[in-house]
Amino acid sequence: MLRKLQSLCFCLVFLTISSFTYSQDTDKPEPENDSIPTTWELLKYDGASAFGGIKNTYSSPLRWQKDDFITAGAVVAGTAALYIFDEETSEYFMDQGEDAPELVKDFGWYFGSPQNNYGVTGAVYLVGLFTKNEKIRQTGVLMISAATASGIIQSISKTIVGRARPTGGEGKGSFDPFSSEGKYHSFPSGHTILSFTTLYALSKQFDNPFVKAGLIGVGMVSPVSRLWSGAHWLTDVGLSLAISVAVVDSIDKYLKNERNYGVQNPNKISWKMQVGLGRVGIVGTF
Repeated sequence: MLRKLQSLCFCLVFLTISSFTYSQDTDKPEPENDSIPTTWELLKYDGASAFGGIKNTYSSPLRWQKDDFITAGAVVAGTAALYIFDEETSEYFMDQGEDAPELVKDFGWYFGSPQNNYGVTGAVYLVGLFTKNEKIRQTGVLMISAATASGIIQSISKTIVGRARPTGGEGKGSFDPFSSEGKYHSFPSGHTILSFTTLYALSKQFDNPFVKAGLIGVGMVSPVSRLWSGAHWLTDVGLSLAISVAVVDSIDKYLKNERNYGVQNPNKISWKMQVGLGRVGIVGTF
């Protein structure tokens, strides 16, 4: 089983790199001069880009405009609406999980685990670094920095919030802040944040809406599998998805506007998460 899951992750990395390589060959910009940076110089530049992206994420609320506050308010309102049905939805997903394919559930667990997730993102970045492919490098930086920024948020929040997991049997309103017990680390979902952050960041590099939808669909495997296992409430997963989208969008914008990774495509679809009364969805804006 583990070998099958490793093969799936390898295939994901291989398809990603192959797609990027094809795209790079079709619209590769001409170099402005004959100076080719060394691998060490690229590594230092990418490290500064990743750090800048993380810093930009944490400071972005200070630059929010009216639309950003409206979006944040919609997320809070949508979460409050979902909270009403947390226990009913938890029972539903756990019932569905009994018949769910073991391979799918195992993939959701392993891909959302930090060591495996960073293995995939690290592989993408290293290929871009050693081949000096700007598009793959930028994607690797985005995936790694977004996973790191969102990972820090979820690690701190788990301890501060201290929400009981559904399997704890204490109900959706049970909290024990700063508890060291795993059963009180329900919010947010670390597996959801890492897996969806990685695939959402990857999806932003493609123009084809079907490819985007497919990658986002794979990114939803871990969130759903965590609901199947009763490890998280629906509101935990919903807010974790919102965190992932906000972090990726913030770092992606920073890398495109503040860092130099070659020619960018201004005609890409902008994908945002919308949360409303009784619904959670991804909307693409042309």
